Amino acid sequence: MIFTVAIDGPAAAGKGTISKAVAARFGFRHLDTGLLYRAVGARTLSGEDPVEAALSLRPEDMDADTLRTTEVAQAASRVAVLSEVRAALTEFQRHFARAEGGAVLDGRDICTVICPDAEVKLYVTASAEVRADRRYRELSDKGHDVTPGGVLEDVLARDARDINRVEAPLKPAPGATIIDTSEMDINAAVDAAAARVQAALDAL
Repeated sequence: MIFTVAIDGPAAAGKGTISKAVAARFGFRHLDTGLLYRAVGARTLSGEDPVEAALSLRPEDMDADTLRTTEVAQAASRVAVLSEVRAALTEFQRHFARAEGGAVLDGRDICTVICPDAEVKLYVTASAEVRADRRYRELSDKGHDVTPGGVLEDVLARDARDINRVEAPLKPAPGATIIDTSEMDINAAVDAAAARVQAALDAL
């Protein structure tokens, strides 16, 4: 079976957690496409050309634990505006999405650019303040030296870049189901996403 669940949304809205849970519930493969851009961004921090980094990504570059810093997130947002970087990573994502067995992909342009014909399209969002608080607590728990105000500033800066970039700006796709997690716990958000997937499966 070829079945794609495409999930977009801004940073710290909960789309990664929802994507993993939905993939596990339905037995689909999962790809956090943001890690691709974070991996490229991380390599540029040591002076590497972003296009070369995108063309030569290695499995070892995808170590999530080293890619969750604010510095890497900002670098990812900067390289994501480059059309050559996006082109280098697009085919990999599309192949993953349409392989046999079902797939869940989350990112910024999955519904609008990578998989516009996905069987399920979701846009997971939350207020900037809620998202900044989540990210602050996540980073603090991991020992990063951050402040609530600084994290909110970073979230707003990244939102501005993602929404206003010329190539594949962040926005809800036509027909996407919007899930606002500002006042939802994670279980309710996962259930809402899973219900939409189940409805699409039932309609096949």
